Amino acid sequence: MKKILILNGPNLNLLGRREPNIYGGQSFEQFLQQLRNRYADVAEIDYFQSNCEGTLIDKMQEVGLGAVDAIVLNAGAYTHTSIALADCIRALAVPVVEVHISNVYAREEFRHRSMIAAACRGTVCGFGLESYRLAVEAVV
Repeated sequence: MKKILILNGPNLNLLGRREPNIYGGQSFEQFLQQLRNRYADVAEIDYFQSNCEGTLIDKMQEVGLGAVDAIVLNAGAYTHTSIALADCIRALAVPVVEVHISNVYAREEFRHRSMIAAACRGTVCGFGLESYRLAVEAVV
């Protein structure tokens, strides 16, 4: 049994309403229930979202030293700007998998560079909300 935290960054609270042509029409809460049902043998799949970089770091520090077995992180736009998130990930005792709903390499050039990828166990992108399932599968 594992405990996994899915951590979403800025604007991901708007899934289902925000640019559905890129992010789809389903809310994350709807998808999360499907994910929990699919991985019923996982002890816990917790979820946390914040639009604030410092709050994301605080949450990772709170759980990433042993309270969970893995973190699935979609840092949103902070992916491309946050050295602080990368430094935090490197300090954790658990693996972090970077996730993106869209294929960031098929989008604007500034999205092609991840400041956190080198600190993460791996990256999954471009499979819609299924990117989260693939990341969970990787850590289970």
